[in-house]
Formats: sequence, structure tokens, C-alpha cells
Amino acid sequence: MIFGVSYVPDAMLDQTLQFNFYDGGGLDIAFLGMAQMDMEGNVNSSKTGRLLSGCGGAINISQNAKRVVFCGTFTAKGFLAEIGDGELKILSEGSIKKLVDQVDQITFSGKYARKVKQPVLYVTERAVFELTEEGIMLTEIAPGMDLEKDILSQMEARPLISPELKVMDKELFED
Repeated sequence: MIFGVSYVPDAMLDQTLQFNFYDGGGLDIAFLGMAQMDMEGNVNSSKTGRLLSGCGGAINISQNAKRVVFCGTFTAKGFLAEIGDGELKILSEGSIKKLVDQVDQITFSGKYARKVKQPVLYVTERAVFELTEEGIMLTEIAPGMDLEKDILSQMEARPLISPELKVMDKELFED
């Protein structure tokens, strides 16, 4: 067993059994982090700049889960935000854009997910995207965000925009 530390676990499984579970599609839903995302739905969760942390079980988990939700901030390195009064306020924008034209390394394949019709969401503090047959579609934005200034201008490529673009519930942004 080489997984993370646990305190008084109810069960422990051998790593081989755990990966058999992932590879067999045992997960109904997986929530995973993302360092980068591109407009094809590909995700890089293993390489940032010159740092290669490795993919761990991310490929086994993400490609075999029945549904996947990738989570991460919209930008990195210097990003700072606060919530209050039902809105998101960007205090300092990150200098590194994470929604890019093409990811540096593919840890999750959007092409494969579309082929097997796997539902995929990409959730950030200010926007939610969905993987569609045509590519990445922006479906929700946080209250207080300006679509052009806070979202589209912080991306290297333009996503599809849902004709039913929604504003997230203000209650999510209450202090």
C-alpha cells in the first residue's frame, strides 16, 4: 500500500485491487484537479512548467469513471479572490492562464471521453464548462463576473458559449 496517510481507516485495499476497481469502471463519479485544460477537453494534471509530478492514478480514475468533474482555479501564480454579498470578486489575477489553446501534457483525453460519451464538467471559481461533441462549452459564470473581462480574456482560446448561459446561485458566494 503506497497511497496517502490514513488515520483509523475502516478498510485497506492492496494497490492492485484499488486499480482493478478504477479500471473496471467502479467509480460513479470522480473529482480531480487540473493544472491546464484546453478547448478539446484535454486536461493536464501532471506537468506544470518544468515540474513533472506524474499522473499517479489520474488516468485510470478519469478515463474509467462514469462521470468526471475537474476542479481548479482559472489562473495561477498570484491569483487572489474573495466572496461576499453573493458575488465573486477577483482581487489579483493570476499571471498564468490555465485554460489554454493546447495543454502541455495530456493526462485526460477529451477525444476519448467524447468517443465513449463520458459526461465531463470543468469547474473553476468563476466558470463551469461542459464537454460537448463540438468541444468545450461555457455553461455557467459566477455572479459578479464580466464574461469578456473576467473569463474570455483570461483564456488562450475561445470556448463555445451556451445559448442558455446561467449565473451560478448567489448563495454559493455568501460569506
